[in-house]
Amino acid sequence: MTTIHVAHSPDSDDAFMFYALAKKKIDTGDLDFEHVLSDIETLNREAFNGTYEVTAVSIHAYVHLDGLYALLDSGASMGDNYGPVVVAREAIPEERLSQMNVAIPGTLTSAALALKMWNPGARTTVMPFDAVGEAVLAGTVDAGVVIHEGQLTWRDEGLVKLADLGQWWAGLTDGLPLPLGGNVIRRDLGPEMMRRVADLLRASIEYSLKHRDEALDYALEFGRGISRDKADRFISMYVNDLTVSYGERGRRAVNEFLTRAQRLNLIPRVPKLDFIGA
Repeated sequence: MTTIHVAHSPDSDDAFMFYALAKKKIDTGDLDFEHVLSDIETLNREAFNGTYEVTAVSIHAYVHLDGLYALLDSGASMGDNYGPVVVAREAIPEERLSQMNVAIPGTLTSAALALKMWNPGARTTVMPFDAVGEAVLAGTVDAGVVIHEGQLTWRDEGLVKLADLGQWWAGLTDGLPLPLGGNVIRRDLGPEMMRRVADLLRASIEYSLKHRDEALDYALEFGRGISRDKADRFISMYVNDLTVSYGERGRRAVNEFLTRAQRLNLIPRVPKLDFIGA
């Protein structure tokens, strides 16, 4: 057996996506998939070392990783007219935010890059993604960017929305989805193995979409206490047709996101975009 380590976030959408692999619902032949769970910024950093054969990374981080990893065509998290939410304790005009301290869930996250594209002057403080809302409420920071399930729970926590970065991006780009995360595969596995793994990842996503209730039951173990309805809604946002395959629209969105970031001198270059399994 050949072991393929698959690293991803401990979130309901990623759990849903990898359900069939984690619970051996599909035939993987002589490949054994071992799952490693960690927050996205940690995964971004580990990817620089090539730690895992397959890993989730931020599209922002991939700018620095294309020599070591290739993008897989399946497994993307795309905000289709929704995305990370900039929150505060009270309404703040956008121009004032440029002089304020905003919490971000990691310097290499796509949420951080989108924030800088939306408001280049914002000063940022890095903290774990699940500490952002509490820090805003406590006044430790003036505002924060919430990701994952926080995009659905910020109102329940007593926070005020300043901007939905996915909506902002859609308005800027005539409706393109906001590329947030993707799955990548190490290039040293070689073309044949890369393609095999790509096909199995796609099969896992398709299995969950076809067996939604059982995959959702599994994903709820990773939902950080949110209700089944909210978990189902969150999964629908981030596991869908764009997750099965970027498609032409998704690929165009990734290129546009990174090209605009480069023009603003927020990233050094646009990486090689080769969607394995497309």
